[in-house]
Amino acid sequence: MILNNKINKIKDYVLIKNGNIYDPFININDISDILIKNNKIIKVEKNIKSNSSYLIIDASNKIVTNGFVDLHAHFREPGYEYKENLKSGSKSAFFGGFTRVCCMPNTKPVLDSPEMINFINNKSKDLPVYIYPIGSITKNQDGKEMSEIGEMVNAGIVAISDDGIPVKNSQILRMALEYSKKFNIPVINHAEDGFLVNDGIINEGKTSLKLGLPGNPSISESTMVFRDLSIAEYVSGKIHIPHISTAKSIEIVKLFKDKGVDLTCEITPHHLCLTDEILLDYNTNSKVAPPIRSKEEQKVLLNAVKSGLIDCIATDHAPHSIDEKETDICNAACGMIGMETAFSLVFSTLKKEKMSINSIIDLFSLNPSKIIGISPNPIKQDNEPEINIIDLDKQWVLSENHIQSKSLNTPLIGKKLTGKIEYTLNKGFISKHID
Repeated sequence: MILNNKINKIKDYVLIKNGNIYDPFININDISDILIKNNKIIKVEKNIKSNSSYLIIDASNKIVTNGFVDLHAHFREPGYEYKENLKSGSKSAFFGGFTRVCCMPNTKPVLDSPEMINFINNKSKDLPVYIYPIGSITKNQDGKEMSEIGEMVNAGIVAISDDGIPVKNSQILRMALEYSKKFNIPVINHAEDGFLVNDGIINEGKTSLKLGLPGNPSISESTMVFRDLSIAEYVSGKIHIPHISTAKSIEIVKLFKDKGVDLTCEITPHHLCLTDEILLDYNTNSKVAPPIRSKEEQKVLLNAVKSGLIDCIATDHAPHSIDEKETDICNAACGMIGMETAFSLVFSTLKKEKMSINSIIDLFSLNPSKIIGISPNPIKQDNEPEINIIDLDKQWVLSENHIQSKSLNTPLIGKKLTGKIEYTLNKGFISKHID
């Protein structure tokens, strides 16, 4: 079997030697070997004897852990396949160590019916990652009438969201929170008050003033977070806050978590690890919604991750075409890709914060699994291998060759990162990622 940055089928025997296996789902943290035959783990023990016919992976001084779970990604199909499709998005996820991905519903047509959910399920069944559709809260994301939520749940959705378009009507959000309780799925509302955003395109602060660009104030997020959590508290609903980005939002989340509201939240690698100073060169690839905030806000976000107040990492992988990004910053589309760089960017940042590797990995696997109610296969005998092998010491520079997405809209090209997913195994596929 030749592994050359392509996704190959697992054939015959694969032996992973001397890896530090960390599996929080079954409380394993030990150096051991893993023997795989025809996509089934047949042994997990020390000193498994090798054979010349085996594909042998030397995992000495490396972490062997579960596949990652992404709660928030855009694979653009149907309707926007020129940016990304399920196949290219899955390849991008696979090379970033993600084996299970939740796809947002803002496609064309919108994922607002069981027929659309079945389309995603059928189209993705042979891909190297598991795809979990998220259904829209309202029909066509118009914010006026509830979608067929019960039927979509039966078809396989794991959450509901009008992602990218906040539910402005508070009564609609209340109804969604009340109805979703029947199915124990979270409501995910894009937390931005459009009236406060106004024409703001980057964070309102010193950088926007320096660049002469209209600012999006932090309260555009925090006021919506407060409204959403107040409604969730009132109806005892289950709510998940996406891509949290401000200190005030963190303060509000803590307030409602302390009250016992059924609440979780995520942060993206770019909101956690970057600051609005990355926009000083007017790089449109750094334009996202909500915007990347200031260094002062970042410090609060880092502390919230370390304390566990922020529950997990989610990429908000958002591919766009060259035409949509290579324009002036006011008219450029919001969003950046992030699958291939998510782990490395977060690890590079949190390592400096003295956060343990196990706690960092939990942000990508255990914690999002709990939120959405799906789990990777534990690393034990008789299971299918769903595994990442990570070289924590690997230093590398992101180039276009590393990117498997159809789109290249990331400000990280040319940036040095630490820690790299070296191999991923899932659904009978294996690949060694390029250095």
